Amino acid sequence: MRLVLLGGPGAGKGTQGKRLSAKLQIPLISTGEVLRNAIALASELGQQARSFVEKGELVPDELMIQFMRDRLSQTDTASGWLLEGYPRTAFQAEELDFLLDELQQSLNGAIYLEVPEANMQQRSASRGLPDDRPEIVQRRIELFCDRTLPILEYYDKRDRLLKIDGNLTPDQVHRDILRELNLP
Repeated sequence: MRLVLLGGPGAGKGTQGKRLSAKLQIPLISTGEVLRNAIALASELGQQARSFVEKGELVPDELMIQFMRDRLSQTDTASGWLLEGYPRTAFQAEELDFLLDELQQSLNGAIYLEVPEANMQQRSASRGLPDDRPEIVQRRIELFCDRTLPILEYYDKRDRLLKIDGNLTPDQVHRDILRELNLP
């Protein structure tokens, strides 16, 4: 199964991603983790992404597409994967579809965890990650609203969008996702 997990900062993508990855026995590909690792390893792509991440800005599409091309071409993704935090723009969603065509893969669905903005702010503040300072979180929420929400329309038009109330308990959210995917 190949899935995209969408939601704003603090929506629960990481929590649900880990659960789904374990349930479906597919790798969880967290773009935040991919970026942090690339920056820590000082890879060429990581160095290019660093200044954007440090300001809370979205990494440019061309860089993110290259990160995804590299990651989805690895052998552990052959039987499926779960992307968390990518795509973040409608352009990236379209480019992901082109990449999947090239890799002879297809997307099964896009899961959107709906969470009110105030809850995103509160949840992000409680994580304590270095890039979760209030001004950075607020900027990521603004970017999410401006650039990511059009993805919902993109996937909805292709009958791939699954909307889930992300404001419930993690167990309830997980059950709702499995139900929407028709999984036991």
